[in-house]
Amino acid sequence: MAIKITAPVSKEQMKELHAGDSVLISGTIYTARDAAHERMTTNFKNGEPFPIDLENQVIYYAGPCPAKPGEVIGSCGPTTSGRMDAYTPLLLDNGLGAMIGKGARSKEVVDAMKRSGAVYFGATGGAGALIAECIKSAEVIAYGDLGTEAIRKLTVEDFPAVVLIDCEGSDIYEIGQREYRKI
Repeated sequence: MAIKITAPVSKEQMKELHAGDSVLISGTIYTARDAAHERMTTNFKNGEPFPIDLENQVIYYAGPCPAKPGEVIGSCGPTTSGRMDAYTPLLLDNGLGAMIGKGARSKEVVDAMKRSGAVYFGATGGAGALIAECIKSAEVIAYGDLGTEAIRKLTVEDFPAVVLIDCEGSDIYEIGQREYRKI
């Protein structure tokens, strides 16, 4: 049974989530990929504020395809999260509550997650068209010049994900490997 959560996600809500839990996310999340992460962190280091208030927010590592006529958004599947690892600890230390992507994360990211009480959700790669059905509105809010990599504010309803790494650092990839080795 999936756990229903609302984004932004409170620290209390994140503490209740455990690696392997299935969730359905509703509320507001933001897309940001490599180029947006690089710009956000560079600008922040140069004294500019982040383009969104990161406190308890969820960033989805996705660069959606353009919408077809009559649609809110095009296919919107996750990208490989490791490409954001160089930037993520700074965002977590400044309030980011959760991330959605695919693939393993670096030790530095996991350490920052434990320090900040954040979680990492996984979305199914290759299911971008199905995920798009959960997106009820989409609006570019920063870095429009980056095209598909612009930061978008999404309103989602029952966005399916799995807790890959919880705020204690339990990692479903490591758990799965340990269980496999027992066989």
